[in-house]
This record gives sequence, structure tokens and C-alpha cells, in this order.
Amino acid sequence: MCGRYASSRKPEDLIEEFEVVDPRLEKPLAPDYNVAPTKEVYAVMERPPSKDSEEPAQRQLRTLRWGLIPSWAKDPSIGNRMINARMETVAEKPSFRRAFASRRCLLPADGYFEWYPTSQKTKAGKPAKQPFFIRPKDGGILAMAGLYEIWRDPTRDDDDPERFRWTCTVLTTQAEDAVGHIHDRMPLMVESDRWAAWLDPAASSKDDLLGLLVPAAPGQLEAFPVATLVSNVRNNGPELVEPIPLEDALS
Repeated sequence: MCGRYASSRKPEDLIEEFEVVDPRLEKPLAPDYNVAPTKEVYAVMERPPSKDSEEPAQRQLRTLRWGLIPSWAKDPSIGNRMINARMETVAEKPSFRRAFASRRCLLPADGYFEWYPTSQKTKAGKPAKQPFFIRPKDGGILAMAGLYEIWRDPTRDDDDPERFRWTCTVLTTQAEDAVGHIHDRMPLMVESDRWAAWLDPAASSKDDLLGLLVPAAPGQLEAFPVATLVSNVRNNGPELVEPIPLEDALS
């Protein structure tokens, strides 16, 4: 799964990297080294300039809330459980299939965290878990495959600017060998030469879309242990993604 990640890039850097032509940001997000579900995150997508516009879709940068609320949901709290969508079932699951068909996005990240159960025990007798940070070896941006939805809050008036809630989820797949020993699932990455096809809201068949999604190539990612501070969502800062010596990691 992917339940925590880091996102520290400035919006102007993301606009340049993803060739965004229509940024839709009210204010920039602060660098976040401990992104958790329900937080606001950056998302790249392609949408028409306005609702009734006949102009082609333009690439936008927006902020969305992590935890997808399906458009048909009656209770928005369902989004708290919809942080990941499995690649193997995303095209069929009622919660995700509409978004998969036409509302796809990229979620930029520095890297993501996974927790490895060790032989040590907690006070409750459960295995103590060592967090690892997983990132591109070249230090580049991780473009995670995502979906987004726009949920209409029925309790708000039509003229309420907060009546629509934009939310997202991260697609996951079987982890590649280099990181599979830490956790058996990982977020799906979209290579830069496939961004346009993935974001195109008019993209054709399910098989074509699934064909764009492949696990990271072996050797593309690196993983290293980090301080257990990241396990508490209240902690934040660049120290959370700094490697710690192996001898200091839980074993």
C-alpha cells in the first residue's frame, strides 16, 4: 500500500517539470515530509478551461484531499478508507471505475514510506516496525498514478464555494523485487513519456490505460531506513527522510 509519502517541491518547480499551463492554486502548500491521508496534496491533471468550454483540456496543477470520495457517496467519511486503489481491480471496482475512465491524475512525490516488521517486540507484544523511505535513485520526482473525484456536498448551498470537494487516491501494484522485501505493495509510477496518455480524459480503452501502468524498473528505486519519528503524523521536517545507519535501525 501507500499510506505516507513526502512532497517538498515548490509549485513553480512542479509547473515546470510537468509542463502545466493552467495552475489552479489558491495558495502553495508547505513542504510536507509526512503526507498522510486526509491532507491536501498536489495533483496534476488535464481538464477543459471551464465547465462549458469547447477548448481542449489543459494541464492543471491543483490541490486535492488524499482519500477519494466517489461521486455517488452519501457520507464523505468513506474517503478515509479510499487512499489506495489496486491496479488489478481498479477498472471494475464501483468506487474507482468512473474515475479510472476519465479522471486520472499524477501525484508528485519525493518518495514514499513503508514499514518493515522486525524481530523486536513492542510493549503490546507485536513486532516493532522499522520505517523505510523509498525514492528514485536519481533524486527525481516520483510521479505516482492517481485518480480524482469531485464530490458535491448536499448540505451546502449552490453558491457556497466549498460545495465541491476534490479528492484523490493512489494506485498501487505488486512491489518490485528491490523493495518487495519491505512491503508487498507499492505505488504505481508513470514514466514521463506516458504522462500525456495517462492524463488524457478522452483516452480510449481499459486495456490501453492499464498498459500505461508498469511497476518501476528494477534498480530505479532505492530504500533506506529512517528514524521512527515518521511514524507519528505530527512530526514533520526534512530529517524524516534522512537515512540512519543500519546499526541504528530496528532489526
